[in-house]
Amino acid sequence: MNEPFRPDSPRPRWREIASVKLFRLLAINLAAGIALALVMVGGLLLFDSHHLRSLILRDPSGILIVALMLFGFIVTLGSVAMGSAIMRLRENDEPPSPNGTNLGLEPRLAARLRAKRDDEGMGRRRVGTMIP
Repeated sequence: MNEPFRPDSPRPRWREIASVKLFRLLAINLAAGIALALVMVGGLLLFDSHHLRSLILRDPSGILIVALMLFGFIVTLGSVAMGSAIMRLRENDEPPSPNGTNLGLEPRLAARLRAKRDDEGMGRRRVGTMIP
């Protein structure tokens, strides 16, 4: 009865889908994007930015306007939140080291970057000099 989630199963159950870590990550970040969209649209209407609330209240289809604006904000901010969560994922859980050893760079490239940084004075640019 408690079989693991398989993508080829005909009708996945919600508990099985929710047990997938990636789905949970995306769902949580989508919820954060939706919450931020509600706050943004509410703030725009509350503060009557550029007389937006006045225009919406005067229009007979004001609810439709708010719904479309909310949908646009949800799509945009939900996508940004989910995309940034995906981009923050890494293969290992180690935090990146400041010398670039576990950034996923090829060892020769990491060594060249460290050498260039050391030549430039600990990574700080000197004012008034041209660095090739």
